[in-house]
Amino acid sequence: MGGILVRRLLGALPILAIVSLITFGMIHLIPGDPAIAIAGLSATPEQIANIRRDLGLDQPLLTQLADWYFNLLRGDLGRSLLLGQPVAQATMQRLPVTLALSAYALVLTLLLGLGNGIIAALRRNTWIDQLAMVVAMLGISLPGFYLGLLMIILFAVDLRWLPTGGYIPFTEDPAGWLATSTMPAIALALLLAGLLARITRSTMLEVLRQDYIRTARAKGLSERRVVLKHALANALIPITTVVGIIVSLLISGSVVIETLFSIPGIGQLLTQAVLNRDYPMVQGGLLITTALLVLVNIAVDVCYALLDPRVRYEQP
Repeated sequence: MGGILVRRLLGALPILAIVSLITFGMIHLIPGDPAIAIAGLSATPEQIANIRRDLGLDQPLLTQLADWYFNLLRGDLGRSLLLGQPVAQATMQRLPVTLALSAYALVLTLLLGLGNGIIAALRRNTWIDQLAMVVAMLGISLPGFYLGLLMIILFAVDLRWLPTGGYIPFTEDPAGWLATSTMPAIALALLLAGLLARITRSTMLEVLRQDYIRTARAKGLSERRVVLKHALANALIPITTVVGIIVSLLISGSVVIETLFSIPGIGQLLTQAVLNRDYPMVQGGLLITTALLVLVNIAVDVCYALLDPRVRYEQP
């Protein structure tokens, strides 16, 4: 198992290098000048030129890229042009918010997706199956930002059950965290729960047709034991891969949801950085986010190997 982790971690280094290169190129293609954003529209050309020189933006792109990689090898992601603090520090301050929201959304996704998928498979071709799939299709069809707006209008504006936005850390007030995180988590989870429900249903149907399921039932095992111990245990192997993709989508999807609900996470931070041409923050924030997604994929591979004893990784 240790060899698997080492190989995957080493394989992630080229991915991070390529992502940082693509990010550097794309951020410099965005129209606008961060020096103007910092100095203000009333600044003189001389003031703007001084800011560009102080930030190193007057250097050729290849020189800026070389400086970026050199600082990266030293563990320095640079300083935010607008916040005036190290990129790593600003990102790590907001990372727990995004992870907490993603974890909440993941729990909802698993409960709704696995539950609907299993029930639909066990009640195949009944009205329960059809209702579960209609709910799944409804979730897939509704974009997260549109669902978020509808929930704000209904639950925050009309019914006044929940706040329209903002965020309260769990450590300060668990009830407040639940109130401020429920609508964003549902907006993130509903689409992915529908996807997981359909995949769970098809996987469970395939497993339930296997010979060992018929053998387990012929031996007199209870239906609950057959479903939970034999069918679901084997269906979880391909579902685990899908869950890894879902976790990645939850983290990346937080960009829109955090902005919509004014949640101070990485998504909102990156959105503000792009709008204000904060090059170091965009580059460093995306690099940290990519590293997080790579770790999620590595964790999924490890779980896959643990769930399926037939999986063997040969040492190089």
